[in-house]
Amino acid sequence: MKLPLTNPSPDIKHFVGVIRGEIIPKRPPLAELFLDHEVEREIARAHLGLEWVEPSDDREAMTAYLRNRTEVYYRMGYDYIRVTGGADFPATSLDVADTAELSRGDRHWANETSGPITSWEDFEKYPWPDPAKADLWHYEYAAKNLPEGMGLFVCPTSGFLEIPLDTLLGYTNLCYLVYEQPDLVEAVFQRVGDIICAAYERLIGLPNLHGFFQGDDMGFKTGTLISPDQLRTLVLPWHKKMADLAHRNGLVYLLHSCGNLDAITEDLITDVGIDARHSFEDEGNSVIDFKRRYGDRVTLLGGVDVDKLTRLPEAELRAHVRKVIEACTPGGRFALGSGNTVCNYIPINNYFAMVEEALNYAG
Repeated sequence: MKLPLTNPSPDIKHFVGVIRGEIIPKRPPLAELFLDHEVEREIARAHLGLEWVEPSDDREAMTAYLRNRTEVYYRMGYDYIRVTGGADFPATSLDVADTAELSRGDRHWANETSGPITSWEDFEKYPWPDPAKADLWHYEYAAKNLPEGMGLFVCPTSGFLEIPLDTLLGYTNLCYLVYEQPDLVEAVFQRVGDIICAAYERLIGLPNLHGFFQGDDMGFKTGTLISPDQLRTLVLPWHKKMADLAHRNGLVYLLHSCGNLDAITEDLITDVGIDARHSFEDEGNSVIDFKRRYGDRVTLLGGVDVDKLTRLPEAELRAHVRKVIEACTPGGRFALGSGNTVCNYIPINNYFAMVEEALNYAG
């Protein structure tokens, strides 16, 4: 099969069956956290001939954008789209020029030194989002306008650790405050958790909703960003609450988290109850190693190292993708995709090559 597909045949029930370990497919389905906006736009314009409309506050323009975005994922062979937003925490960022192949102009980075909250006074003054007032029409529109066979995964905002660490406190500041003002840290995590949970509760009952796909980076190449015990106290109980909410409503809970999470993987599987783990890189967090250790207990999503996806020549990349598929497909509980996201610096042809290897795999 060549991309984009002329006659896609999405099957969200099959995809969820693979996630739950109920179906062992001959070839892996596809999974991505997301394609960068610039990649979606390039595929829509150059490969599908669509008239691209940028997302905005204008309802008509946003409707056109959602139609185009859905068409991209549909024609690229995915069984679902992931829709985000609605619980947005105001933040500042460090901005630099974006030098990617499909540049967005500027790239925004979290300020690791400090954030808008450094004291109880800051906590009280911060403009906390109110999930009860969030306009969720874009979820409703997307859910009601999916091609037959496609499903919806949702994620109102970034994660239970990411928001306090990246957006509100800053990494360095958090590392000090967790010892100097633990009550303030606990209050920040509690407030963030309550807001995210309330946003998810509002999304229950959407048509074609099949799960939550929450992002929350908790690690780096050799370990977790804060101590495992701190994660168990401040972060993992919120993920468990969301996994329980999903399961009570017949949904699955997929977790994207970068980095080496060896210290908390048992917690994620046995206590939190995640159905799938996403984000792998060959150095320190190999999908093949994770499959060997945990592949009979939790589903693996993605797995193709982003560095290889970006820099390998096409023939070598295809060989590497086949190696990943052959190692991870036996026994099921695996869906192929990038190790993280389809970034705007990944050559489109390399992305297409990865997807084609999955679609054409014969087992």
